Amino acid sequence: MMWAFIRPDALAVLKDRKARKSLARYFDVMEDRKHAKFVIAKRIEADFSEKDSTESLWSLHNKLTEEYYSVESKLDRGEIELQDLGEPNKSYLDLKAELARRILSSCHLCVRRCGVNRLEGQLGYCRCGLDVAVSTYFHHMGEEPELVPSGTVFTCGCTMTCVHCQNWSISQWYEPCDTMNAEELARVVEHLRRSGCRNLNMVGGEPTPWLWQWIETFRRVEVNVPTVWNSNSYYSEETAKLLAGFIDVYLLDFKYGNDECAERISDAPGYWEACTRNHLYALRYGELIIRILVLPDHLECCLRPILEWIAENLGKWVRVNVMFQYRPEFKVFEVEDVPELRRRLNGEERRRALEMAGEVGLENFIA
Repeated sequence: MMWAFIRPDALAVLKDRKARKSLARYFDVMEDRKHAKFVIAKRIEADFSEKDSTESLWSLHNKLTEEYYSVESKLDRGEIELQDLGEPNKSYLDLKAELARRILSSCHLCVRRCGVNRLEGQLGYCRCGLDVAVSTYFHHMGEEPELVPSGTVFTCGCTMTCVHCQNWSISQWYEPCDTMNAEELARVVEHLRRSGCRNLNMVGGEPTPWLWQWIETFRRVEVNVPTVWNSNSYYSEETAKLLAGFIDVYLLDFKYGNDECAERISDAPGYWEACTRNHLYALRYGELIIRILVLPDHLECCLRPILEWIAENLGKWVRVNVMFQYRPEFKVFEVEDVPELRRRLNGEERRRALEMAGEVGLENFIA
């Protein structure tokens, strides 16, 4: 537990009432008192054929999502045991894998809905192919305290192009990545968990383009580990549905309070609608940590509407990380229309950001 000396807050958070309240099931899975969602999903029988229409598969998926949460609730209350469910020939997780694979034939995992056939080698906006491209994986000590040490797998490619991206060498393919198949990645997941990580953190870049590969990976994982979906929130509703009953903790960015800023800074049209929808899905189907990276001169146009929407729609107890780590990166000195991003936050902006979080009544935010 050398990490406890590096991040003593990661040890103290185990007794943090607020963190425990908003992430109760995560802590139970982390401490092996409950089963991760993917473990349960493997035990839910799904009667389908690869010849079935996509429409019929989605209909079955919707039905099994309701069944899944009923079973999860019974398991959590101790009314049934996992072994009571048996081992079906095809499972709810298998069904998710089949639907995700079909999406790749006309890719619409993210909001852009490029429609390229990735199964035949075509590449869309994110430039992600079939074999998952991994930059690195390790015990991450820089995440929220409840996640540390976090077993992070950084994948290449992204569905957005933020001019200030701090992981630009990964997200924009400036550095080489190693390709892995699902079997190899499953062994990585198991190694990270068995070597002391609290969770498996899918990050990048952006995990969304690799959803099929991640589901295939967890079909092969044989350890109990909470799954963390560390995302920019710019994914399609179909992706949101496939994440339900698979992801334990949604670690979601809430980047912008309006579409104009999202398009100007990140080339992300329709960001507000997608982001708000996916946060609602996240809280409905899992547990949620929201990240807000505060940008210089964006308190009124972005931070305030974000905080107000969270308080009104997600509740004042949702876990929110108000982040002050912004630094000028990537292309902020090359792009003409983002002059405000060429500096760090000042003390007044940090103070005002915390005031805003208090003004809307958030009771579980960290900074």
